[in-house]
Amino acid sequence: MYEVLSRIHGPEDVKSLDDEELVRLAADIRDALMNRISKAGGHFGPNFGVVEATIALHYVFDSPKDKFVFDVSHQSYPHKILTGRAEAYTNPERFRDVSGYTNPEESEHDFFNVGHTSTSIALASGLAEGRNLLGGHENIIALIGDGALSGGEALEALDYAGSEMKGNFIIVVNDNQQAIAEVHGGLYENLKLLRETDGQAENNLFRAMGLDYVYEAEGNDVLRLIDVFRKVKDIDHPIVVHINTVKGKGYGIAEKNKEAWHYTAPFDPNTGRPAISFGDTERYTDLTAAYLMDKAKKDGSFIVVTPAMPGAAGLTPQMREELGIQYRDVGIAEEQAVAMASGIAKNGGKPVVITAATFMQRAFDQISQDVCINNTPVTIVLNYASVMAMNDVTHLGIYAISAFSNIPNLVVLAPTSGREYRAMLSWAVDQKDHPVMILMPHGRVTDDERTVDGDYSDLNRFKVEQRGSKVAILALGDFYGIGKKVAEAYERRTGIQPTLINPRFASGIDAELLEGLKADHDRIVTLEDGIVDGGFGQKISAFYADSDMKVISYGMEKEFYDRYDSRRLLKDLGIDPEMIAETL
Repeated sequence: MYEVLSRIHGPEDVKSLDDEELVRLAADIRDALMNRISKAGGHFGPNFGVVEATIALHYVFDSPKDKFVFDVSHQSYPHKILTGRAEAYTNPERFRDVSGYTNPEESEHDFFNVGHTSTSIALASGLAEGRNLLGGHENIIALIGDGALSGGEALEALDYAGSEMKGNFIIVVNDNQQAIAEVHGGLYENLKLLRETDGQAENNLFRAMGLDYVYEAEGNDVLRLIDVFRKVKDIDHPIVVHINTVKGKGYGIAEKNKEAWHYTAPFDPNTGRPAISFGDTERYTDLTAAYLMDKAKKDGSFIVVTPAMPGAAGLTPQMREELGIQYRDVGIAEEQAVAMASGIAKNGGKPVVITAATFMQRAFDQISQDVCINNTPVTIVLNYASVMAMNDVTHLGIYAISAFSNIPNLVVLAPTSGREYRAMLSWAVDQKDHPVMILMPHGRVTDDERTVDGDYSDLNRFKVEQRGSKVAILALGDFYGIGKKVAEAYERRTGIQPTLINPRFASGIDAELLEGLKADHDRIVTLEDGIVDGGFGQKISAFYADSDMKVISYGMEKEFYDRYDSRRLLKDLGIDPEMIAETL
């Protein structure tokens, strides 16, 4: 096994291979990818699709002198395998040695730690301009694909590169006709035209922007790619190398179902079936999809908008087709999604924008300017806004509360149960007075005996779930369950029943309730599923700053956490019911 790969310890070893060995190396790399991803999970389709391109790049260019920048960098596994990190894919004991993205801390062949889309051309253009400043001569190569060209940053970088840049700059467009789901947008129609005309169509997006252009139809043929890359190596101007590839290449199941195999949990390579079971318990994405489908059937003015993240709402391809005009995927373009939703709301529609919290950071300005200044009743639902969700450094959702809760006019709601989440969704969509952001709870749907309100028009009204004395626990959103356990632990230790509060609103404070607590409470605990700095707890602390009330706020530190165990991290931060009760 790994007959050729076992001899590869760095890019220089790739250059010594003959044609037959290069083809065999591609098979070895796919075997190594299968070994790791089937056991540990990871990005499948993007990596299987760029094996030959990565081999050809390292065969022709001289990394790390020549610099590769991978967009999103979730397709950098073959690059890692060829740059001294193969054991992290062949040996299960070494799986944790590498992250799922390029990482300069791992290797001199990686230049940026990135996991967000549409960045590679812009980052690489900076490397090229830096080279020009310092009088260097190396090749600068940006690789972009998986729908990333529709992102605003990618288009801005293409525009700049074609009109302003001088000297060597090579943009490899990995055209696999797929984002996570299907691609959307006019530029992909142009890519299709270019494929159909073998790159000869007069209507050419890249040439229109002033870029040179070449096309390779066989983007999974390592020998043809080597020939193409040899022709552009050391070129003296910016050029696009457009290659046609198959996402998931080499694994038939993934080739046939590209959306499901963009990323996968551990699975059985023989059948493609998951190796772990998540059970039949309803998850919040299931609840979301059910609400969206039901609402669309009942209300023709309702519409779902997503920037290439239908999975964040649990919407299957069949559901999206059924929604028809009431579903719009704008491609990887959060700014367009938010601004367009504002226009829809202004013209009488009821838009819901859904994506992952980490990606909505790109649209902060549109939320502030296009939505909140105009006070348009747009509903924004953020998935994975939790410390218990995605845990790599580029995909953290723990900044959502501090980032968005301080935008004027934006009502940020943090539900604590399935019924409360659905009630908040229903209210937000139908009301006409405020833009609303809802932090979707993470994981399996939880419910209890508590009643939930159906109307949240009385803004910033906290809900007292349990009335006590001495200590008040304000537990926001996903951390309500922790707060309830704190209350139980404190009562066991002291015999005193504390007050337990469900704040519901992350964007404001209930001044009347907080003032009233002064009469028979002297300590406040806040719990939030986000960083403390700029978050909910600091709002409570600021309110009590001129009083004798003692406030302790629990949440994450302002830090870029990476590949953490959420239970261990919470324990390390003291976010543990018994530890908090002991502190009290």
